[in-house]
Amino acid sequence: MTDSLKEYADLYRHEGPWSVAYIEADTGTVDTLEAADVRPGHVRETLAAKGAPKPDLDAVEEAVQPATGEPSPVARYILARQGKVELNVLLPGPLVVPERISVDPIPDLLPLVRHRPSEYPYLVVEAGRDDAEIRLHYAGKHSPDHVQKVQGSDENLKKVPSGGWSQGRYQHRTEEIWRRNANQVAEEIDRIIRSSGAKLLVLAGDIRARGLIQDQLSEASRELLSVVDSHTHTGGADQEAFNHQINERVALQWAAEQQEVLDRLAVQQGQANPESTTGAGAVVHALQQAQVEVLIMNDQAFADREFLALSAEPWIATAQEEALGADVLGKVPATAALLRAAALTDARILLVPEGVLPDKTDIAALLRWPTGPAAPSA
Repeated sequence: MTDSLKEYADLYRHEGPWSVAYIEADTGTVDTLEAADVRPGHVRETLAAKGAPKPDLDAVEEAVQPATGEPSPVARYILARQGKVELNVLLPGPLVVPERISVDPIPDLLPLVRHRPSEYPYLVVEAGRDDAEIRLHYAGKHSPDHVQKVQGSDENLKKVPSGGWSQGRYQHRTEEIWRRNANQVAEEIDRIIRSSGAKLLVLAGDIRARGLIQDQLSEASRELLSVVDSHTHTGGADQEAFNHQINERVALQWAAEQQEVLDRLAVQQGQANPESTTGAGAVVHALQQAQVEVLIMNDQAFADREFLALSAEPWIATAQEEALGADVLGKVPATAALLRAAALTDARILLVPEGVLPDKTDIAALLRWPTGPAAPSA
């Protein structure tokens, strides 16, 4: 799945230092309950030893609370600056990179990006003719993030017509009520998709209601639509089978999105003036020009490398002479600098395992405009 850190661009523009805590947050056993008791003090002491300002120490210590009610395992990511907690996020699953408690010149959001595949947003709608339940899920979470009930009119729907001359009028009236109810549900679906950035819409329920809702969805919502022939609210439907169908469709959509990016990269590799580039130096150069549309990298290959983080455009550099007058905030982990530059230039991000990218490279980019022709040799 490609991801965007655009929502964090404003954080990246603020001056540090930033106090960071990426830690386990489990509370499920005696051992973890005991760990939860000492965890706030441990985080505070570690940050103090690294030179965090006292206002940050107070803010982070207060934020390090047990994730009560959350199924284990679960991690927590905290980001504080000038005594204010800017981010305090619970992330389902175990730690995806080693625990980190540090004071940094820029926020390192790699843990968030690594957890993001577990946060793939999708909508499940089970519709009846007079009501619907809309559930916003994030893949990897055990329960929906948001549940919206939509109750329409049930006028005429539970009456039994007497036949005769009034039968046609009754039927027409019933159809109109169904359409109004479906329109109400479709409007709510469109609103939630716009606000959540959902990648998939699974529609199930009464067959007539499904058809009416589908007809009234916006074009953008219809592009995400996948219909499941199931109506668990009527009884008799297999909830486990229904959930399996949903999970299967999420996995297929997720894989297809990744493959589309990699297919585009493969096609561009053979072009004379490709809209792609590979290798750390070339990708950094493209980021400096805000040319990157999708940043693709094996982040683990850059674990021991550092780049320069800059206070202003071009945001990232491999050497002082590339700063173009911007202040150097410091040498930072290469992945942190790359993610920051991507966020500040509105590039999407795709993390891939070793061996996926061509030519044994660990970083590549799809570009917004092509690179120029190679300079002729002398």
